[in-house]
Amino acid sequence: MKIQTPRLLLRPFVDSDLENVFKGLSHPAVIKHYGISYNSLEATQEQMDWFARLEKEGSGMWFAVSSADGTTFFGAGGLNDLSQEHQKAEIGFWLLPEFWGQGIMREAMPLICHYGFDKLGLHRIEGFVESDNLSCKKAMAKLDFRHEGTMKDCEIKNGKFISLDIYAKIKNA
Repeated sequence: MKIQTPRLLLRPFVDSDLENVFKGLSHPAVIKHYGISYNSLEATQEQMDWFARLEKEGSGMWFAVSSADGTTFFGAGGLNDLSQEHQKAEIGFWLLPEFWGQGIMREAMPLICHYGFDKLGLHRIEGFVESDNLSCKKAMAKLDFRHEGTMKDCEIKNGKFISLDIYAKIKNA
């Protein structure tokens, strides 16, 4: 499944994306608010396998986000934890820092949401954002996700409790 705009290409991951995924998921600025990080190419293969497994098992779909011609890798975004029973999934994304502030995710995220609503039959798309991730919280608001509340001290990260803000977008709402 590919999604294309004049500026972006969202496509399934391929083996040659391994180095770019490692570049993103080992970068301190990216992983500061992201739940996964890797310290080698070999370890990053686990993430590549997860991307493939999501689609195969029908539990979601993550896309490599690149320039429209496919020559520049920007980051990744997609849906996981898909529940057919409850018609919902969790959205996630990350960008390589050199592409922050260029409106890439503001353009890519609605495409991912449309894919979820129209192709996967979702009614609800959820986003869980670390409470101190102000940039992501602003992005969720710009993308018309509604803040539903905060789960206080609900996870431990780096030995400390963190809180997560819950955002959601409802189909046709």
